[in-house]
Amino acid sequence: MGLLEYTFDWTVLWRAPYGRMFLDGTLTTLKLSTMAWVIAVAVGILVALLRVSRSPWLRFVGFAYVQFFRNTPLLVQLFFWYYAAPLLLPESAQAWLYDNVPDYSFWAGSAALGIYTASRVAEQFRSGLAAIPRDQYQAAYSMGLNTYQTYRYVILPYACRIILPPFTTEFLTCFKNSALTMTIGVMEITHTAYYIDSFTWHGLETTTGASLVYLSIAICVAFFMSLVEKRTAIPGMIVREQ
Repeated sequence: MGLLEYTFDWTVLWRAPYGRMFLDGTLTTLKLSTMAWVIAVAVGILVALLRVSRSPWLRFVGFAYVQFFRNTPLLVQLFFWYYAAPLLLPESAQAWLYDNVPDYSFWAGSAALGIYTASRVAEQFRSGLAAIPRDQYQAAYSMGLNTYQTYRYVILPYACRIILPPFTTEFLTCFKNSALTMTIGVMEITHTAYYIDSFTWHGLETTTGASLVYLSIAICVAFFMSLVEKRTAIPGMIVREQ
């Protein structure tokens, strides 16, 4: 059937029951991306601090983490966390996991995506730490601050403002990578579009609708973060033009 013979039906994007499915898929995508990003930032900052540690052993641990997770496919990591990781647990723990954890695929997808993204966040954060002048450290120490206080009150706030633009990019990449979780059964927006297509045979409309959801959310996030970037810009540093 050619395009001229194709009968468009855009109502599949909002008529019952498909409209509700699209909404649920969009909300699942947002929840999954947010959960994965929280994991990525928490783990990424920790790994970045290991990478700049004075201990060669801690630096090696951070280096190994980044190299392993950044250089293996996300799809393989998703399969590991969903299919292989439970097999490492005792049988009783496996039974409890499958019986008592609702929507295990969602949590496995969040963990896999978050841990993978953390390897990228760690390098972005490490570059932010490297961009801070040594004078900032010396000034903090001269005021009597210890190492924890120096990072807590001086270095980390400074670094977060420096890396805000690449952090926005990494979040959007994490958001778009969430589509891969459909391979382990997560009903996010891409999987929802495919599911509706299997019933309606209107894949053009459903995939277009899913694409517009991704595009709209990405544009809104980028615009909002550009405003935050301008409000938090460090005096004397260049703010990128949008």
